[in-house]
Amino acid sequence: MTGTCLIALDCMGGDHGPEVVLAGAEIARTRYPDLRFRLYGQEGPVRSALALAPRVAAEAEIVAVEGVVLGTDKPSQAIRRARTTSMGQAIEAVKAGEAVAAVSAGNTGALMAIAKIALRTLASIDRPALVALMPTMRSDSVVLDLGANTECDAANLVQFAVMGAAFARTVLALPRPRVALLNIGEEDMKGTEELKAAAAMLRAAAADLAFDFTGFVEGNGIGKGEVDVIVTDGFSGNIALKTAEGTANLVTGLLARAYRASFMTRLGALLSKPALRALKDQLDPNNHNGAVFLGLNGVVVKSHGGADTRGFANAICVARDLVADNILTRIRDDMANFEAHLPPAPAPAPAATPGTDAA
Repeated sequence: MTGTCLIALDCMGGDHGPEVVLAGAEIARTRYPDLRFRLYGQEGPVRSALALAPRVAAEAEIVAVEGVVLGTDKPSQAIRRARTTSMGQAIEAVKAGEAVAAVSAGNTGALMAIAKIALRTLASIDRPALVALMPTMRSDSVVLDLGANTECDAANLVQFAVMGAAFARTVLALPRPRVALLNIGEEDMKGTEELKAAAAMLRAAAADLAFDFTGFVEGNGIGKGEVDVIVTDGFSGNIALKTAEGTANLVTGLLARAYRASFMTRLGALLSKPALRALKDQLDPNNHNGAVFLGLNGVVVKSHGGADTRGFANAICVARDLVADNILTRIRDDMANFEAHLPPAPAPAPAATPGTDAA
């Protein structure tokens, strides 16, 4: 990537406001000196936080916006006030071509609604999907959809598979990601009709895909890292994500309780400290922060609302990497290639001749 990369930041979103946003931007600019920022938010708080981020302050532009999308706002409310809020203005900058991406830690539903209306979807993509990384026993895996679409048909799932694979090739640097549909079993006869139809479509074009479609994966296969991309509807994906997060908290909590049980276990904790630190880092959501609304005519990254400065920096870096790798072009090209190699639909049955028995 050459030149500069200007990213629009919603400074008022999330639990911690401008302080974490701008401290995260400072870290991100240390990693990528080509980053520049346009900062949207209330001028007083933004300037105060900017005083502690000299690398960002050197070239950042502040756009004063008084309106803020609250965590309690409904998407319909956020849409009506979009032009007067920091979130809406950051997305508008992407639409106008003034920024290459927008990053916000604000209300997820509002961010999706505003972004979808402002940016629209790419050609051949019916619905955007929320995608993020999930830690596994092997490495990180891509999971989508994580809540943007509670119900999906076969075509939606196929589009998610193509987009998820493009994301994995960019973020995980995998030349041919392994892609599977989340199901209640690995056998072909199991699952909903939508899952079966999506699997049939992906198998029909398997030889010409930019990824390896492996069929179905069960929920217990996600943590094992059996595949690189897990595709599902937003209802199931959100449950899988929250279950994984809860399990991670359960494991770390039980370990902490066990190590405090006696002098010997506390001694064991001391000896195991390097391993425990590695486990904590692997499960830390800040190390995987930065969910993306794939399928839009623009890059929009959602940071976790409670992310710390390192987590927000990761979200910014995800946005920068997607832009640098031309993720939108990848998705367009991959969808065009997929559609070109689908077998033709069967011809409709001839109409019955009047006066004859059509049975």
